[in-house]
Amino acid sequence: MSTTHEEAAVGVPDRQTAASLKDLIDTHLHMPFPFRRNPHEREASNSVDAWLSTWGLTAEPGVAAMIVRTRPAQLASFTSPTVDPGILRIVAHQIAYQFVFDDRAEDIGRHSPAGLIPMLCESVDVLRDGRAPSTPLGAALTDLYRQVRERCTPDQAARWAWKSREYVHGLLYEAVAQAHPVVLRTGDCASIRSLTAGVEPFYPLYEAAAPEELSPAELHHPAVVRLSRLSADAAVWTADLFSAAKEQRAGEMINLALAHQREHRCSLPAAVVLTIRQINGAIREFQRLHAQVEKELSPAGLAYVAGMTGWIRGCYHWSRTVPRYADVTSVPAVP
Repeated sequence: MSTTHEEAAVGVPDRQTAASLKDLIDTHLHMPFPFRRNPHEREASNSVDAWLSTWGLTAEPGVAAMIVRTRPAQLASFTSPTVDPGILRIVAHQIAYQFVFDDRAEDIGRHSPAGLIPMLCESVDVLRDGRAPSTPLGAALTDLYRQVRERCTPDQAARWAWKSREYVHGLLYEAVAQAHPVVLRTGDCASIRSLTAGVEPFYPLYEAAAPEELSPAELHHPAVVRLSRLSADAAVWTADLFSAAKEQRAGEMINLALAHQREHRCSLPAAVVLTIRQINGAIREFQRLHAQVEKELSPAGLAYVAGMTGWIRGCYHWSRTVPRYADVTSVPAVP
């Protein structure tokens, strides 16, 4: 990789400013939202363990160890600090399910995208048509959908299912890109990442947590729609910063920092700086837009947008402490 012109262009700090990649991220990422944690995190963690065990998922090779490294209940707690225990439990179950589903899809898809078709079609059949599952993963999704329908209104549950299907479809895009490597532009990578992030399926749960439903005018307000996109992108791009070194070693393609590295032919620290600038721009736009629309929103609308804020803040604090990305502390900030 070239580390001359590009390094000067992005301006990687010297070692006195940031010793490791984690220090580099912490120093330069704009994070205006203070850390918060849900007081019911421990109960959610216990519920995740029991739920995964009930559907036989932790009996499968590597899943139990992966859950220890990823801490789904902690991510639920950090992103959803004010929701009640019932909503927190569903959020934690969904995060755990997506971690299992995503890792399985990655293992299968790297060998053959076509090999993913039965797994993805089962999920779509459950989410779209209510068909009976035939695998433990499908059974877990069926139960998760039941939990959502019990807590959400029919419209909210329909939005959850629609956004969840988008996530499922995104994994096929990722598998195709991974199996047939091309130099993906950052925009293409961001588009795929927005689907595979699986963040937006959680927003209907924040609707359900509010005492009243959002009006259609609020839900489809252009500013609220844009806030949803900015939140999901900022959250998952932040996780990409901390996972970049791990995913680079694994030969992964769909990571925004790695896309910047390929496109600009620069070192990983330089690519991380470019990604931080992109994230900071998204967060500042989120802040400006939120301030503009805040007075127009009902209490339910404000709570809904607060859920989006939670994912920006929560993904940052989770990513910088979760064992899955711990090796970010051992990567030098200067190549």
